[in-house]
Amino acid sequence: TYAKMATGTLSFNIDSPRWDQSTFVGRLKHFLNITDPRTVLVPEEELDQAKALVESCRAGLVPPGSSQEQLLYAKKLYDSAFHPDSGEKMNLIGRMSFQVPGGMAITGCMLQFYRTVPAVVFWQWVNQSFNAFVNYTNRNAASPISLRQIGVAYVTATSAALATAVGLNLYTKRAPPLLARWVPFAAVAAANCVNIPMMRQQEIINGITVTDENNNELGHSRRAAVKGIAQVVLSRITMAAPGMIILPIIMERLEKFTFMQRIRVLHAPLQVLLCGGFLLFMVPAACALFPQRCSLALADLEVELRDSIMAKHGDQVPYVYFNKGL
Repeated sequence: TYAKMATGTLSFNIDSPRWDQSTFVGRLKHFLNITDPRTVLVPEEELDQAKALVESCRAGLVPPGSSQEQLLYAKKLYDSAFHPDSGEKMNLIGRMSFQVPGGMAITGCMLQFYRTVPAVVFWQWVNQSFNAFVNYTNRNAASPISLRQIGVAYVTATSAALATAVGLNLYTKRAPPLLARWVPFAAVAAANCVNIPMMRQQEIINGITVTDENNNELGHSRRAAVKGIAQVVLSRITMAAPGMIILPIIMERLEKFTFMQRIRVLHAPLQVLLCGGFLLFMVPAACALFPQRCSLALADLEVELRDSIMAKHGDQVPYVYFNKGL
């Protein structure tokens, strides 16, 4: 078992990425691995055992007879369920591995029930509640946020989503049907532009920890926080875009067929399944758009921080690095 530890020789660094994180393909393989929705079914006890094994490997201790495959699987479970900054277990709903099952159900329902204002209000509220969990869970954990700030972020993002959705829903009453089907995506995109910066406002206010290439802390940077959050916003919108833009076109065409008109009760389950198909690829692809360990040129930092780093290290630190979150 993972609990029985013994001193052994570790032939590889368990924290070293299996794939080249400087390339999109390498990052895609990495996120396909850790956003695997099957990991949400793994029992809590097994996740804790995986964490114990990873931490033991970091200390140079491995269970006797452990194969590299077992160690890599433990790291997969660890990366899928534990925060990269704090090492704390993330809530299930907020994990990226839950994006497919959670996102497909909510997105499918948003795309199906878009015709009436009460339905739009309800499903946008559900989606923003889900997003609030995800954004809080995947923030840069080095920047704490108060319950009041969480509440303000949640209410602001939900209001932005509802205002966009309801406003466009009323505006498109006389527009072509396809435009009305795209309203949920417009609302989701608008809400992401509000929800994520608001939920991570402490990072923008106080800055986030930046390090050198060897993870030595150099200070806190607000510009690094802005860059990281902007990349996360773009990733989240990209994650939702294909399903919420292409799927309405598909459904618009399918609903013209007689057999589809006879099975209207199955339209919602069909959209949910199709959303799952899109998200299965788009969740890791969107996460892979930018490196998780983001970099920023020294010249782009705040003047005070840049001068401080140059005074201590000269020109030996051309770039600083930080966790942008997901």
